[in-house]
Amino acid sequence: MFTSIDPATGTPGASFAELTTAELETKVQRAHDAFRAWRITDFATRTALLERIAEQFDANAHRLAEIATREMGKTLKSALAEVEKCAAGFRYYAQEGPAMLAPRPFPGGTATWHPMGPVLAVMPWNFPYWQVVRFLGPTILAGNVGLLKHASNVQGVAAAIEEMVIAAGAPAGLFQNLPIKSDKVAALIADDRIVAVTLTGSEGAGMQVAEAAGRALKKVVLELGGSDPFIVMPSADLDLAAKTAVTARIQNTGQSCICAKRMIVHADIYDAFLEKFAAGMQAVVAGDPMESATDMGPLSSETQRQTVLDQIAMIEAEGGKLLFGGEALPGPKGHKGGAFMSAGILVDVPIDHAVAQEELFGPIAMLFKADDIDAAIALANAVPFGLGSSIWTNDADERARFERDIEAGMIAVNAMLASLPHAPFGGIKRSGHGRELGPYGLHEFMNLKTVLG
Repeated sequence: MFTSIDPATGTPGASFAELTTAELETKVQRAHDAFRAWRITDFATRTALLERIAEQFDANAHRLAEIATREMGKTLKSALAEVEKCAAGFRYYAQEGPAMLAPRPFPGGTATWHPMGPVLAVMPWNFPYWQVVRFLGPTILAGNVGLLKHASNVQGVAAAIEEMVIAAGAPAGLFQNLPIKSDKVAALIADDRIVAVTLTGSEGAGMQVAEAAGRALKKVVLELGGSDPFIVMPSADLDLAAKTAVTARIQNTGQSCICAKRMIVHADIYDAFLEKFAAGMQAVVAGDPMESATDMGPLSSETQRQTVLDQIAMIEAEGGKLLFGGEALPGPKGHKGGAFMSAGILVDVPIDHAVAQEELFGPIAMLFKADDIDAAIALANAVPFGLGSSIWTNDADERARFERDIEAGMIAVNAMLASLPHAPFGGIKRSGHGRELGPYGLHEFMNLKTVLG
């Protein structure tokens, strides 16, 4: 049994029964059978379904957003924005996807794209709708079918996504939610009826899924953790950089793989940036996620908050300094429960400290000083992750250096990194491999068939 816990109050919500072994088998077979019919549908049928699913997300936006807020704590306004992005993601593949799958001629033949079969998605709680849509939109357009193993704390979201797909008129078995625990995943990956797996989650979960996929010789896409650098050089617009850095650190209460986690600032502007950045972080309002004035809701659970508090304590024990914030806060309206904490800044953090080499999944920024561009790049690359990055410079030569030398799958220039339907998304190093979104995400789970003659 899965029971949702509102992280703003600690109050239990809806409960969801875990699938029995027999029920799981029925769903996997249904997916296998659905693929036989869906694989031979035309693009008009697939794109029409995507458009109808987008309409369902639009029509039910507020209800869907409230479910996410109650289950994992993000502000209602950010949950609404996430649902709106999901609708845009479905429409992107409906409108642009068929051209991405056009046959590609080459001398003596043609390369053609074909569906592969049921794809298993193991998804996290932090963007509980968008993470699923990033796999589901391409899956439907490709002619594949999808099975979702969602995080245990967002089973209401998982059920709602399936509800939207069914309401849009999808064939039975095209997309199914699997309320199961993680210990069932390896057996699913080994099942011959499932052809591939995609995971967004922790480094540890990624290793387990990759190991299982490797044993089964199946394609896997992994989008794992990140410790993204936010690099600010003297030529940058300092006011805009500092303001954006606050949003980039506290969005989703700091619980995003592509949150800016390490602010790397040139020595010449370090003090000025710190003054502006600190003022912005101290002004962040943590509170009831349903209220429009709230900047930041609770962390996803009290366990997650304690993890972040423990990481801060370990950094302080090794010489790092917490300038302010980083403290547990009481819940709103007299609730004894709740997983709130204040935004904060850590300085003097040894870059080789164990915690500095991890992902800080909470609203705490680590601030580093760099004497020049070489030092900034070295600091950016001094962690095992390589997901995203943000660089702030108006010098063309500096921009070229950063684009060439930063070890990451994505770089935003003079902007906060974001996940967009048309932009390939993914990382390198221990942040995973493969890509989601754009044409590359569509092609990941398709057979590129060579036709000669």
